[in-house]
Amino acid sequence: MSQSAIRESILTTRATIDAVLADTALLAAVEEAGLACVKALKAGKKVMLAGNGGSAADSQHIAAELVSRLNYDRPGLSAIALTTDTSALTAIGNDYGFERAFARQVEALGQEGDVLIALSTSGNSPNILAALEAAKERKIVTIGLTGKSGGKMGGMCDIALKIPSPKTPYIQECHIMFGHIICQIIEDTIFGAEYNPNRKSATA
Repeated sequence: MSQSAIRESILTTRATIDAVLADTALLAAVEEAGLACVKALKAGKKVMLAGNGGSAADSQHIAAELVSRLNYDRPGLSAIALTTDTSALTAIGNDYGFERAFARQVEALGQEGDVLIALSTSGNSPNILAALEAAKERKIVTIGLTGKSGGKMGGMCDIALKIPSPKTPYIQECHIMFGHIICQIIEDTIFGAEYNPNRKSATA
């Protein structure tokens, strides 16, 4: 890969982020997503996440930021990636089919008032669509991170964050960016006044 090709890839990332910055409705939806998670967590509920491939890794990454920490030490937050239990995934896949891999876990673990963050760059992953359907049945708030078209999941989510790109790598780069922003909204809204050293020093 030549340096010019590397540069072109970086420029495409920058162009995608510029398109995100210009979309005020999308930025408002990111804030809405973060506050929906805040509401659930403050009510003693949890955040579940699901995705396939790179989106599975993003699900685990975001869940870890909530359970552990993002910017500063504070109490852990209740979050779980439905992509990590190999025994559950293989049992469900064997008994019910891979399409039910996440839906079955939502049915078993989900409660009214929880949040499900579903990631799919195409918006058409069958197991993600099934998980969203299961979440709706249980009155679980659904947040979708997807690509430009939104796919089928675009119309199924309470909050849909559609990255303005048709290409998987650039969509996923923005998904983890949004994941970090949502975690930051959650962390600082719930704990910032007490635990954020910058906010504490400003009020001291």
